[in-house]
Amino acid sequence: MIKAAFFDLDGTLVSFKTHTIPESTLRALDLLRRKGVKLFMASGRHRSMMYQLGDLQFDGYVTINGCITYVDGKIIDKHPIPHDVVLKKLDYMDKHPMPSCFVCEDGLVMNYLNKDTDTIFDLLAFPTPPLRNLREAVAEKDVYQFISFCPQSEDDYMMQQLGGCASARWHELFTDIVPKNISKVTGIQAIERLMGITREEVATFGDGGNDVEMLEYAGKGIAMGNAAPEVQKRAKYVTTTVDEDGIWNAVQNIILH
Repeated sequence: MIKAAFFDLDGTLVSFKTHTIPESTLRALDLLRRKGVKLFMASGRHRSMMYQLGDLQFDGYVTINGCITYVDGKIIDKHPIPHDVVLKKLDYMDKHPMPSCFVCEDGLVMNYLNKDTDTIFDLLAFPTPPLRNLREAVAEKDVYQFISFCPQSEDDYMMQQLGGCASARWHELFTDIVPKNISKVTGIQAIERLMGITREEVATFGDGGNDVEMLEYAGKGIAMGNAAPEVQKRAKYVTTTVDEDGIWNAVQNIILH
Protein backbone atom coordinates (compact mmCIF):
# COMPACT_ATOMS: atom_id res chain seq x y z
CA MET A 1 0.00 0.00 0.00
CA ILE A 2 1.32 3.43 -0.97
CA LYS A 3 1.59 5.79 2.02
CA ALA A 4 3.53 8.70 0.47
CA ALA A 5 3.65 10.15 -3.05
CA PHE A 6 6.36 12.51 -4.33
CA PHE A 7 5.81 14.76 -7.34
CA ASP A 8 8.24 16.66 -9.53
CA LEU A 9 6.97 20.11 -10.47
CA ASP A 10 7.86 21.22 -14.01
CA GLY A 11 6.50 18.85 -16.64
CA THR A 12 4.90 16.60 -14.02
CA LEU A 13 2.48 18.58 -11.88
CA VAL A 14 2.71 21.71 -14.02
CA SER A 15 2.24 21.79 -17.80
CA PHE A 16 4.97 23.38 -19.90
CA LYS A 17 2.19 24.52 -22.26
CA THR A 18 -0.11 26.26 -19.79
CA HIS A 19 2.20 26.78 -16.78
CA THR A 20 -0.68 25.59 -14.61
CA ILE A 21 -1.69 22.37 -12.84
CA PRO A 22 -4.35 20.48 -14.84
CA GLU A 23 -7.73 20.12 -13.17
CA SER A 24 -7.46 16.33 -13.40
CA THR A 25 -4.22 16.47 -11.41
CA LEU A 26 -5.89 18.47 -8.65
CA ARG A 27 -8.62 15.83 -8.50
CA ALA A 28 -5.99 13.09 -8.29
CA LEU A 29 -4.21 14.80 -5.40
CA ASP A 30 -7.50 15.21 -3.56
CA LEU A 31 -8.32 11.53 -4.10
CA LEU A 32 -4.95 10.45 -2.72
CA ARG A 33 -5.42 12.62 0.35
CA ARG A 34 -8.82 11.09 0.99
CA LYS A 35 -7.18 7.65 0.76
CA GLY A 36 -4.71 8.67 3.48
CA VAL A 37 -1.66 9.13 1.22
CA LYS A 38 0.77 11.88 2.30
CA LEU A 39 1.72 14.23 -0.54
CA PHE A 40 5.17 15.71 -1.09
CA MET A 41 6.87 17.90 -3.65
CA ALA A 42 10.24 16.71 -5.02
CA SER A 43 11.67 19.48 -7.16
CA GLY A 44 14.90 20.96 -8.36
CA ARG A 45 13.46 24.34 -7.44
CA HIS A 46 13.99 26.41 -4.33
CA ARG A 47 10.93 26.43 -2.07
CA SER A 48 10.28 30.13 -2.82
CA MET A 49 10.17 29.45 -6.57
CA MET A 50 7.25 27.00 -6.51
CA TYR A 51 4.83 29.84 -7.19
CA GLN A 52 2.70 27.77 -9.62
CA LEU A 53 1.34 25.85 -6.63
CA GLY A 54 -0.72 28.83 -5.52
CA ASP A 55 -2.64 27.87 -2.39
CA LEU A 56 -2.03 24.15 -2.91
CA GLN A 57 -0.32 22.72 0.18
CA PHE A 58 1.80 19.61 0.58
CA ASP A 59 2.88 17.66 3.64
CA GLY A 60 6.49 18.40 2.84
CA TYR A 61 8.93 19.59 0.19
CA VAL A 62 12.09 18.00 -1.15
CA THR A 63 13.77 21.02 -2.73
CA ILE A 64 16.91 21.86 -4.69
CA ASN A 65 17.18 18.23 -5.88
CA GLY A 66 17.35 16.89 -2.32
CA CYS A 67 19.60 19.51 -0.77
CA ILE A 68 16.96 20.93 1.61
CA THR A 69 13.91 18.98 2.80
CA TYR A 70 11.00 20.46 4.73
CA VAL A 71 8.18 18.79 6.65
CA ASP A 72 5.47 20.85 8.33
CA GLY A 73 7.40 24.00 7.49
CA LYS A 74 10.59 22.90 9.24
CA ILE A 75 13.90 21.81 7.70
CA ILE A 76 14.54 18.15 8.54
CA ASP A 77 17.55 17.58 6.27
CA LYS A 78 20.05 19.76 4.40
CA HIS A 79 23.28 19.32 2.46
CA PRO A 80 25.22 22.43 1.42
CA ILE A 81 28.03 22.36 -1.11
CA PRO A 82 31.40 22.49 0.71
CA HIS A 83 32.69 26.08 0.84
CA ASP A 84 35.97 25.18 -0.85
CA VAL A 85 33.99 23.83 -3.81
CA VAL A 86 31.99 27.07 -4.01
CA LEU A 87 35.29 28.94 -4.30
CA LYS A 88 36.46 26.52 -7.02
CA LYS A 89 33.24 27.16 -8.94
CA LEU A 90 33.74 30.93 -8.73
CA ASP A 91 37.34 30.55 -9.91
CA TYR A 92 36.19 28.27 -12.73
CA MET A 93 33.68 30.86 -13.93
CA ASP A 94 36.37 33.53 -13.93
CA LYS A 95 38.14 31.46 -16.61
CA HIS A 96 35.01 30.02 -18.27
CA PRO A 97 32.27 32.67 -18.05
CA MET A 98 28.70 31.34 -17.98
CA PRO A 99 25.39 32.55 -16.59
CA SER A 100 24.87 30.86 -13.23
CA CYS A 101 22.39 30.95 -10.36
CA PHE A 102 23.70 30.20 -6.89
CA VAL A 103 20.95 28.78 -4.68
CA CYS A 104 21.09 29.55 -0.97
CA GLU A 105 18.66 28.77 1.83
CA ASP A 106 17.10 32.25 1.60
CA GLY A 107 16.86 32.44 -2.20
CA LEU A 108 18.70 32.69 -5.51
CA VAL A 109 21.24 35.12 -6.95
CA MET A 110 22.58 35.24 -10.50
CA ASN A 111 25.52 36.83 -12.27
CA TYR A 112 24.14 37.73 -15.73
CA LEU A 113 21.59 36.77 -18.43
CA ASN A 114 21.81 35.69 -22.08
CA LYS A 115 19.55 34.17 -24.73
CA ASP A 116 19.77 30.71 -23.12
CA THR A 117 18.62 31.99 -19.74
CA ASP A 118 15.79 33.88 -21.44
CA THR A 119 14.71 30.68 -23.22
CA ILE A 120 14.59 28.65 -20.01
CA PHE A 121 12.95 31.34 -17.90
CA ASP A 122 10.26 31.72 -20.57
CA LEU A 123 9.77 27.94 -20.77
CA LEU A 124 9.30 27.71 -17.01
CA ALA A 125 7.60 31.09 -16.54
CA PHE A 126 10.42 31.60 -14.05
CA PRO A 127 11.09 35.05 -12.53
CA THR A 128 14.58 36.39 -13.10
CA PRO A 129 16.66 36.05 -9.92
CA PRO A 130 18.39 39.17 -8.55
CA LEU A 131 21.59 39.93 -10.48
CA ARG A 132 24.61 40.26 -8.21
CA ASN A 133 28.33 39.76 -8.02
CA LEU A 134 28.23 36.11 -6.93
CA ARG A 135 31.50 36.18 -5.02
CA GLU A 136 30.17 39.01 -2.86
CA ALA A 137 26.60 37.68 -2.62
CA VAL A 138 27.55 34.27 -1.16
CA ALA A 139 30.63 35.27 0.82
CA GLU A 140 29.04 34.34 4.15
CA LYS A 141 26.29 31.98 3.01
CA ASP A 142 25.93 28.26 2.42
CA VAL A 143 25.30 27.41 -1.24
CA TYR A 144 23.21 24.35 -2.03
CA GLN A 145 23.12 24.34 -5.83
CA PHE A 146 24.68 25.89 -8.90
CA ILE A 147 22.39 26.29 -11.92
CA SER A 148 24.84 26.76 -14.79
CA PHE A 149 23.97 27.57 -18.39
CA CYS A 150 26.59 25.83 -20.49
CA PRO A 151 26.87 23.14 -23.19
CA GLN A 152 26.41 19.55 -22.07
CA SER A 153 29.87 18.80 -23.47
CA GLU A 154 31.33 20.90 -20.64
CA ASP A 155 29.76 18.88 -17.81
CA ASP A 156 32.44 16.22 -17.38
CA TYR A 157 35.34 18.68 -17.45
CA MET A 158 33.61 21.07 -15.06
CA MET A 159 32.84 18.26 -12.59
CA GLN A 160 36.48 17.17 -12.67
CA GLN A 161 37.54 20.69 -11.72
CA LEU A 162 35.02 21.06 -8.92
CA GLY A 163 35.16 17.67 -7.24
CA GLY A 164 32.61 16.77 -4.60
CA CYS A 165 29.71 17.69 -6.91
CA ALA A 166 27.51 16.00 -9.47
CA SER A 167 25.64 17.34 -12.48
CA ALA A 168 21.92 16.62 -12.96
CA ARG A 169 20.81 17.89 -16.37
CA TRP A 170 17.23 17.76 -17.65
CA HIS A 171 17.61 20.34 -20.45
CA GLU A 172 20.38 20.81 -22.99
CA LEU A 173 20.84 24.48 -22.08
CA PHE A 174 21.64 24.15 -18.38
CA THR A 175 22.62 21.79 -15.61
CA ASP A 176 21.83 21.60 -11.89
CA ILE A 177 24.99 21.01 -9.85
CA VAL A 178 24.58 19.69 -6.30
CA PRO A 179 26.78 17.90 -3.76
CA LYS A 180 27.86 14.45 -4.94
CA ASN A 181 25.60 11.58 -3.86
CA ILE A 182 22.72 13.98 -3.15
CA SER A 183 19.50 13.64 -5.15
CA LYS A 184 15.77 13.77 -4.62
CA VAL A 185 16.10 10.30 -3.11
CA THR A 186 18.09 11.88 -0.25
CA GLY A 187 15.08 13.94 0.78
CA ILE A 188 12.68 11.05 0.23
CA GLN A 189 14.73 8.87 2.55
CA ALA A 190 14.75 11.58 5.23
CA ILE A 191 10.95 11.68 5.07
CA GLU A 192 10.74 7.88 5.12
CA ARG A 193 12.75 7.84 8.34
CA LEU A 194 10.48 10.45 9.86
CA MET A 195 7.30 8.62 8.84
CA GLY A 196 8.60 5.13 9.56
CA ILE A 197 7.82 3.83 6.08
CA THR A 198 9.75 1.91 3.41
CA ARG A 199 10.54 2.60 -0.24
CA GLU A 200 7.95 -0.02 -1.24
CA GLU A 201 5.32 2.26 0.30
CA VAL A 202 6.42 5.24 -1.80
CA ALA A 203 5.30 6.41 -5.25
CA THR A 204 7.25 8.96 -7.29
CA PHE A 205 6.26 10.93 -10.39
CA GLY A 206 8.74 12.68 -12.69
CA ASP A 207 9.74 13.56 -16.24
CA GLY A 208 13.34 14.79 -16.17
CA GLY A 209 16.87 13.50 -15.87
CA ASN A 210 17.01 14.70 -12.26
CA ASP A 211 14.03 12.41 -11.50
CA VAL A 212 15.66 9.17 -12.63
CA GLU A 213 17.04 8.18 -9.21
CA MET A 214 13.68 8.56 -7.49
CA LEU A 215 11.84 6.77 -10.31
CA GLU A 216 14.18 3.81 -9.90
CA TYR A 217 14.10 3.95 -6.11
CA ALA A 218 10.41 3.99 -5.28
CA GLY A 219 8.13 0.99 -5.07
CA LYS A 220 6.09 2.67 -7.79
CA GLY A 221 8.24 5.01 -9.86
CA ILE A 222 6.08 6.57 -12.58
CA ALA A 223 7.43 8.53 -15.55
CA MET A 224 5.23 11.00 -17.36
CA GLY A 225 4.42 10.37 -21.01
CA ASN A 226 6.25 13.60 -21.89
CA ALA A 227 9.47 12.33 -20.30
CA ALA A 228 12.40 11.60 -22.59
CA PRO A 229 12.66 7.95 -23.73
CA GLU A 230 15.77 7.36 -21.59
CA VAL A 231 13.86 8.54 -18.49
CA GLN A 232 10.86 6.36 -19.30
CA LYS A 233 13.13 3.33 -19.65
CA ARG A 234 14.42 3.81 -16.10
CA ALA A 235 10.96 4.07 -14.51
CA LYS A 236 8.87 1.13 -13.34
CA TYR A 237 5.73 2.55 -14.98
CA VAL A 238 4.88 5.14 -17.64
CA THR A 239 1.67 7.15 -17.69
CA THR A 240 0.29 9.65 -20.21
CA THR A 241 1.58 13.22 -20.54
CA VAL A 242 0.93 15.98 -18.03
CA ASP A 243 -1.54 17.51 -20.50
CA GLU A 244 -3.28 14.17 -21.08
CA ASP A 245 -4.31 13.57 -17.45
CA GLY A 246 -1.09 11.69 -16.68
CA ILE A 247 -1.28 12.01 -12.88
CA TRP A 248 -4.97 11.14 -12.76
CA ASN A 249 -4.49 8.09 -14.99
CA ALA A 250 -1.55 6.86 -12.89
CA VAL A 251 -3.43 7.28 -9.63
CA GLN A 252 -6.41 5.35 -10.99
CA ASN A 253 -4.55 2.63 -12.86
CA ILE A 254 -1.30 2.18 -10.88
CA ILE A 255 -1.49 3.66 -7.37
CA LEU A 256 -5.03 2.65 -6.43
CA HIS A 257 -5.45 -0.26 -8.84
